[in-house]
Amino acid sequence: MDQPAVNLKVIILVHWVLTTWGCLVFGGPYAWANFTVLAVGVWAVAQRDSLDAISMFLGSLMLTILLDIIHISIFYPRVGLLDTGRFGAGMAILSLLLKPFSCFLVYQMYLQRGGGILIYPGSGPSHERSAYQTIDSPEVPTDFYAGVEGKGHTSQGY
Repeated sequence: MDQPAVNLKVIILVHWVLTTWGCLVFGGPYAWANFTVLAVGVWAVAQRDSLDAISMFLGSLMLTILLDIIHISIFYPRVGLLDTGRFGAGMAILSLLLKPFSCFLVYQMYLQRGGGILIYPGSGPSHERSAYQTIDSPEVPTDFYAGVEGKGHTSQGY
């Protein structure tokens, strides 16, 4: 499997730094939304083969584009903005501008992990296998006690 041109850890690190600086001006819901998405991104890094983790990260990253537009447009301070405030607002806007490019890169990683074309996150095929058997499994389970009697052990009656 080919390695992506940009590592997922770099995307998360860049957005973490920009979100931290953006929290100088925009706190509360802005911070909760963006840091939650970054936590899902850490999950996608930890579960390298999971389609669910990368698709959840992609979907939540796309959702924060909309949430950031709403949050910045409503809570942008119109007067009395000092240099620190302008810096924080600029970093929040830069993070917002980088998110569509990050979505493109994460989508490429999703395809490399074996995901199909997404109509919406979670709609692609799931290739993950579980150690559990389904109830309607065609395999016949082995009888535990058949092996004991066949090995010369006798059952004791009560």
